[in-house]
Amino acid sequence: MARDITISTRELSPFERLVLELVCEGKSNGAIATETSHTEKVIENTVSRSAQVFGIRSDAETNLRVLLALAYRTHYGDQAFDKLNTPCSHHEIAPDGRSYCNRVLQ
Repeated sequence: MARDITISTRELSPFERLVLELVCEGKSNGAIATETSHTEKVIENTVSRSAQVFGIRSDAETNLRVLLALAYRTHYGDQAFDKLNTPCSHHEIAPDGRSYCNRVLQ
């Protein structure tokens, strides 16, 4: 089922961005709470609030964290993916010699 995801109704706060970068790395709420010195409840609320920014609603057929990570990466880029050090199968070398993913929209 296709989802209509808004590309951000407002800019995320620096803390929201940090939390979502960690979500994109696959970290659990507990791991994010430990890393950021916050409670799991604060992280849960931040994830929920961030989902609202992108118009993502949870239901029985939706994995909110996956859609949120995809929406975040679409809007803010692939910094979290880059930190995973996973080679991109779309990797190319630009005329100026820089490496880039040819799937990135510019």
